Amino acid sequence: MPGSVSWGVVGLLLLAAWAVRAFEWVWWRPRRLERVLRDQGIKGTHYRFLHGDLKDVARLSKEAWSKPMPLSHRIVARILPFHHQVINDHGKISFMWFGTHPRVILHDPELVRDVLSGKFGHFEKHKANPLLRLLVTGVLSYGGEKWAKHRRIIKPAFHIEKLKVVYSPTVI
Repeated sequence: MPGSVSWGVVGLLLLAAWAVRAFEWVWWRPRRLERVLRDQGIKGTHYRFLHGDLKDVARLSKEAWSKPMPLSHRIVARILPFHHQVINDHGKISFMWFGTHPRVILHDPELVRDVLSGKFGHFEKHKANPLLRLLVTGVLSYGGEKWAKHRRIIKPAFHIEKLKVVYSPTVI
């Protein structure tokens, strides 16, 4: 009898530890990240339990695709309607939630350039699906130091003079 009680207590403690970790993952950590982003002056949507802004993203995308597309070059509101709304509501530097993870939106070209070519030479991308990582390889799927190395290798190919030669009109 005393052995079964001790196993019950151990099981209860393990269950409690798992519950605390789960609660930390779905509530405390996102709320802490939101507070840090807001303290840095970045505005954005408020965290919603577990799904974040995914329901709004789906709803606005469905609404945007149900309407006919205007004949103009302003297609962001159709392609990324929720991003467009967040930028309009919260500014060019804002954040939104994909599940329990915040995504920072940078809509200022100078700031994007600074981030992509900063002194560290790389930025970390979000973790991709393991199957997708297995099937898709290349510069777009690389991250960290590997991305920085390959970016340095291919950078000369995108010099403006070389691009002018490639895209010059052909006379027949």
